[in-house]
Amino acid sequence: MPRKTPAKSSAPAPTRRSPCPVACGLDLFGDKWTLLIIRDLILGRSRFKDFIESPEGIPTNILSDRLERLRDGGIVQQIPAADGSRRLAYQLTDKGLALRPVLRAIRDWGLKWEPGTRANLEG
Repeated sequence: MPRKTPAKSSAPAPTRRSPCPVACGLDLFGDKWTLLIIRDLILGRSRFKDFIESPEGIPTNILSDRLERLRDGGIVQQIPAADGSRRLAYQLTDKGLALRPVLRAIRDWGLKWEPGTRANLEG
């Protein structure tokens, strides 16, 4: 199924600390949990329970908050679950998929500089 970027909402633009693109990006995904959720989405996880099962142990209240932030920021969208249940799943939008090179760069840095690391994020 093609991934589509959600239409821009009529909501006011978020308050930003500055017009710096690094600061604006960090406002969306710059905490210790959000890029891990994006990593899990890239690895094929899509359900709330899948994210909870990740080895980092994200608390459910933080996961809910970060998924909402990612959805509001146009990085993820909710979709019907593949198993046909009434529960929803998440997938990256085009905007979210554009973060793949960022995660690759972080992965490569960690593999080079942090002893004992190993990667599950291919590509």
